[in-house]
Amino acid sequence: MDRGIDVGVSIVEKAKIAKGAALKLANATTAEKDKALLRIADSIDKNRKQILEANEKDIEDAASLTKEGKMSKSLLDRLKLDDSKIDEIIKSTKDVAKLEDPVGKTLSAIELDKDLELFQVSYPIGVIGAIFESRPDVLVQISSLCLKTGNAVMLKGGSEARNSNEALFDVVSEAASEGDGIPEGWIQLLETREEVSAMLKLNEYIDLLVPRGSEQFVKYIQNNSSIMVLGHSEGICHVYVDRDANLDMALDICCDSKVQYPAVCNAAETLLVDSAIASEFLPRIAERYQKAGVEVRGCSKTMQFLAGKTEKKPASEEDWHTEYNDLIIAIKVVDGVDEAIEHINHYGSGHTDAIVTENKKTALKFMQFVDSSSVMHNASTRFSDGFRYGKGAEVGISTYKVHARGPVGLEGLVIYKYLLVGKGHIVAPYVGAKAREFSHKKLPQNFSF
Repeated sequence: MDRGIDVGVSIVEKAKIAKGAALKLANATTAEKDKALLRIADSIDKNRKQILEANEKDIEDAASLTKEGKMSKSLLDRLKLDDSKIDEIIKSTKDVAKLEDPVGKTLSAIELDKDLELFQVSYPIGVIGAIFESRPDVLVQISSLCLKTGNAVMLKGGSEARNSNEALFDVVSEAASEGDGIPEGWIQLLETREEVSAMLKLNEYIDLLVPRGSEQFVKYIQNNSSIMVLGHSEGICHVYVDRDANLDMALDICCDSKVQYPAVCNAAETLLVDSAIASEFLPRIAERYQKAGVEVRGCSKTMQFLAGKTEKKPASEEDWHTEYNDLIIAIKVVDGVDEAIEHINHYGSGHTDAIVTENKKTALKFMQFVDSSSVMHNASTRFSDGFRYGKGAEVGISTYKVHARGPVGLEGLVIYKYLLVGKGHIVAPYVGAKAREFSHKKLPQNFSF
């Protein structure tokens, strides 16, 4: 692979190039974009040896930092690539190619008056600034979604994944631009930490920032840029086990939500257990957690129910606010679904929360009143993911309530514009005492000349 990165180009110049490329990419056809995505998938497969060798360099350096206490084990785990992970990246890229193109869709069409027609049409946002930590597969996820939606992208990964990111960037940029319709420069890679600070000031060129990383990292981005930010600062996710739960099912869901992959934002951090079944359920789940190496931190009632039965630590107020990203779970006994909802809405981050119950009325109440971007009934919080939601991949997860919420796929990377088509119409006849009235009649057809 050739190194496609020109370190002599300033970040402002990269942003200008991306802005120019975005205007061309916005008008690429669906066929041109899909062929580019398939070329990327094939190239990743052909170059997997070089990609894994680059990743191994990052792993060696990161392992040393972890031993020195300068990097968390969860961050190290996110950094690792293997053949299985490469296969997932390839499949995800191909899945994005299969999805319906969200660009150029007529969202609404109305007649304002005879021969004066207004169309609301979906359109790319422009230039996406993506800043992420550790996980190199994120580079391909974000790039493929941006390409499909006709957006240029400026990428800045963590220094701990520098070799991996450079290898993947080379593959993506070279493969995409080999065919027609995909302009060079639509994808840019930033190299230094200083470029992040500079990037946050490029509101003239960048239309949306998507940060993915720790709470402190995301808050830094939000507090230091006037560019719109899409993302979430924390993943404090809960599982509530109700008095009417199937306890065997609850054991599996609680274990999967915490243990299956603890280093990610949709892993459960707090378990809420109905007091009516706490004496029966808590010893069983604590035993499962202990076998899986999970540290249990419990409220005073939890400590009483588990007295002499398993290892545990008393939970503090801080534990209810904490995203561990590790094999640690905070457990609280609550008096029914209302207290569970109150706890989640107070301490949660609006990310993903789940209830386990066979009572549909209770489940419906929980799903209606828990104010989170994803709410599960009898399912693991780990399902909160763009790929699992059928989006092919995700650019990130948003806990905001404007534009996009939850796992953000293609639909979150398009906006719209209004196209008005007339025949010499002017405003003057529609103003004043004898103003001509608008018809505002809905039109069935798509936009076309």
